[in-house]
Amino acid sequence: MVRVAVVGLGKMGLSHLAIINAHPDVQVTAICDATGYVLDVLNKYTGVPTFSDYDVMLRDAELDAVVIATPSSMHGPMVRKALEKGLHVFCEKPFSLNPQESEELAGIVAQKGLVNQVGYHYRFVGVFQEVKRLLDMNLIGDISHVLAEAYGPVVMRPKGSSWRTQRTAGGGCLYDYAAHPLNLLTWYLGMPLGVGGSVLNSVFSKETDDEVFGTLYYPGGMNAQISVNWSDESYRKMSTKFSIWGAKGRIIADRQELQVYLRDTATIPAGYQQGWNVNNTTALTEEVWFYVRGEEYSAQLDYFVKCIAEKRSENVNSFASAAVTDKVIAMMIADAEKGPSVKNDEALPVTAPKKGGLFSFLSN
Repeated sequence: MVRVAVVGLGKMGLSHLAIINAHPDVQVTAICDATGYVLDVLNKYTGVPTFSDYDVMLRDAELDAVVIATPSSMHGPMVRKALEKGLHVFCEKPFSLNPQESEELAGIVAQKGLVNQVGYHYRFVGVFQEVKRLLDMNLIGDISHVLAEAYGPVVMRPKGSSWRTQRTAGGGCLYDYAAHPLNLLTWYLGMPLGVGGSVLNSVFSKETDDEVFGTLYYPGGMNAQISVNWSDESYRKMSTKFSIWGAKGRIIADRQELQVYLRDTATIPAGYQQGWNVNNTTALTEEVWFYVRGEEYSAQLDYFVKCIAEKRSENVNSFASAAVTDKVIAMMIADAEKGPSVKNDEALPVTAPKKGGLFSFLSN
């Protein structure tokens, strides 16, 4: 039985608590939050010991692991303290607002051999896992361009001040929404050489971004563009889509469906054919053996528990992989603050090559 504490009881913390408390191999032995009312209600109806002080909980509770779902700016210090106690850690995304801190924490878990996972649940969606498998096979050849999109109706009016409305505290579309497709991009393509054209635009928010646009540059001319907007009510809920162009075909993937077009130059694997191939998510997603809130949410916490039981420290969504995403996010913030790289008065005129005299074109 794995003894777990859930820290932070906002939307994701309550979701994680509901899921992991239903896991038959887990005993939730502590809950920690700063809101007394929430702790009183949970203690009354679950009987689980509650703590309003994280340090006291780490000192007094009997734990093997913690699930941290606090505001993003608190992740780093809390993760560090848990690791110092020798606990396995599941942390919500983004991992850390400071990419240097992310790398330091990744180094600590590598030394200690602890299970370390960040809540990028899209890596547990069957369609996006299949995209990774096909890219690793080099099925569509050399990739030239990727378009990563995510849209949804999260912020539809100005909101009162909280950590979610301030980028400096980890709030905003970039940290909350765009982090997901950026994490998939780094999973698929690795760390980019650089970023450019980054735009962090406000629609309703005063102190953070509601739209994210930008380009990631990779070796060989490969590039990826990201387009994310969480103030778009034309979508009922978050919709994430990838379009990938390669020399031997094209891949289009979203949460529900995978479309693959293969040219006659592609080496066709089992289950695929030349031309269009279509698979839906039910055919690609491994069925979870218990279900509380979406297959991917249940699957990622079940995976965390299994990694602890199997003493597996090299796991999916590790701190090291999340640190790469944190670094790309930091690069986009720095790029956006610079503004346009070329101003309109800096454009170079296009000149035709000189070929002899004034009327030489008449002889062409």
